[in-house]
Amino acid sequence: MSSSTRKSLPLYTVDAFARTSFTGNPAAVCLIEKEDVSDEVKQKIAMEMNISETAFVRPLKAGDCFKDSSLFELRWFTPTNEVNLCGHATLATAATIFQCKGNKSDALTFRTKSGDLIARRSGELTTIDLPLNPPKEKVPEGVDKLIKIILGESQSRKEAVLYSARTKKLLICLHPTLPREEFEKISPDVSAMMGAHGTGEIMGVILTLRGSKENGAVDENGRVYDFISRYFAPWNGINEDPVTGAAHTVLSAYWSEVLGKKKMYARQCSRRGGDLEIMVRDDGWVELSGNAKVVLEGTIFID
Repeated sequence: MSSSTRKSLPLYTVDAFARTSFTGNPAAVCLIEKEDVSDEVKQKIAMEMNISETAFVRPLKAGDCFKDSSLFELRWFTPTNEVNLCGHATLATAATIFQCKGNKSDALTFRTKSGDLIARRSGELTTIDLPLNPPKEKVPEGVDKLIKIILGESQSRKEAVLYSARTKKLLICLHPTLPREEFEKISPDVSAMMGAHGTGEIMGVILTLRGSKENGAVDENGRVYDFISRYFAPWNGINEDPVTGAAHTVLSAYWSEVLGKKKMYARQCSRRGGDLEIMVRDDGWVELSGNAKVVLEGTIFID
């Protein structure tokens, strides 16, 4: 069968929360303008792309196209399963529609399994609104072994451990005297992590550290990060995620309370890394803003 007669979909790869290409967190964005495809096909495409998330987006109003519509359905698939929320793939999707499809709307609404999410232009940045997920002090049983595996020799620097039941994320805050260099060297055995806690209550672990000039948590221009973080989710097939919007719905709530600030500047310190501008609102939502770079544009064929 020739390519001209096979069903195909436009497909993009976008680096979210990235000032330059090949940094930040890559997401695939698949545009479905006409007939939807089955969940089975969506999962197979996500497996084929084999990056942390593939977003599937389609206009919701009959007759609308990506250039003119402002209301879309959005779903996210990892290589192994569908997820209910993915911040970086939402930002990547909005950037694709704005940058590649020429959509002139000031804001886009994405109808998702986590409710309606809004994405807006913010100068050179794209801003997404996500619901806050404040962590609580009550943690699942049996986390001590997991924490020991993750922190290793840095276990003595543990300052607080909290848990977000809605997102199934464990948050471990380390003492601010820990240098950023040591924070970035923490290298947990992800297989041992899954073996240490397999109840399904924990699907991701956030490490975080208050930023300061003294501990080296500053950007290339010398601006101090309010906090830095890392995120591990081997239970979802992601050993370490480069930049995680969903994790920042937990982090933003935590650090806003600790620091007494609504507006914050953060970095996720993975190998690729990425910066986020954060605004915590009084209505239980957080605005995450970042750059996005489209690095690949193509077509995927479906037999």
